[in-house]
Amino acid sequence: MRRAKISVIGAGNVGATCAHWAAAKELGDIVLVDIPDKEGVAKGKALDLFCAAPMERFDANVTGTADYADTVDSDVVIVTAGIPRKPGMSRDDLIATNVKIVKSVSEQIAKSAPDAVMIVVSNPLDAMVYTAWKASGFPTHRIVGQAGCLDVARFRAFIAMELGCSVEDIQALLLGGHGDDMVPLPRYTSVHGIPVTQLLPNATIQACVDRAKKGGGEIVKLMGTSAYYAPASGAVQMAEAIIRDKKRILPCAAFCENEYGVGGYFVGVPCILGAGGMEKVIEIELDSDEQTLMDESISHVKELVDIVQKTFPELAGKVSV
Repeated sequence: MRRAKISVIGAGNVGATCAHWAAAKELGDIVLVDIPDKEGVAKGKALDLFCAAPMERFDANVTGTADYADTVDSDVVIVTAGIPRKPGMSRDDLIATNVKIVKSVSEQIAKSAPDAVMIVVSNPLDAMVYTAWKASGFPTHRIVGQAGCLDVARFRAFIAMELGCSVEDIQALLLGGHGDDMVPLPRYTSVHGIPVTQLLPNATIQACVDRAKKGGGEIVKLMGTSAYYAPASGAVQMAEAIIRDKKRILPCAAFCENEYGVGGYFVGVPCILGAGGMEKVIEIELDSDEQTLMDESISHVKELVDIVQKTFPELAGKVSV
């Protein structure tokens, strides 16, 4: 039986950490890809990781390359390529540079791995998922963005800090775009089945919500560049659900047409991930306040996509859904 194959585009902090998590989970063989000028970095990190296999006891081939031909037959491609945030930058500030990078990457993946499911991690996330969709021509169920898994994990971590309990006992959900206008949902947050509102005061819950929204910026200020352990973990959590056909319900940037009244954009929603990629969007009931926040978040996603379309008119055409 052929082992699964995961290609990770970008051998920087996020990409290399994706390779690390995927190898540790023994999800399959891993190809770490970067530009020709950084081929040595990709090969070196891949070799270093593979040398850990005897100690960490994983059987997975890990290779580095600058040649997209090595991504042939990939089951999942994780796109991390792009410049990271620096102090003082918003995710939106990255848009012009990273659209060019993600566009080029997606076009090459469409040629070398046309049957893969593409997981996009590059920022600004919602605009980059749209870019990958348009540039690759992939159907929407095989394009999905990693943001919700990360954002929910941060929210869960902060709730666990406040309660002094295991992070494993926190269940949470959020919607919307990736950024300061994401929509955490305390009403759908519980601790081993107990509503979090019974365990923490509203002010503390709201503080956790606010910290989750700004969690990426907090890390950028602390270490001078974007987070990578948790974003990579989120991407590999999604890859595992797809490769192992786990049918997990995870919050991801998925294409929504009629769902949530989105109208044909990629936004953060709970969806089922399995062998078919994004197999189903799960719609939940929102109260009026939650719907207002969701509408505001969707509006910002549309603004980002509008910038992409105006700056790169070739990405405004129709492709398969």
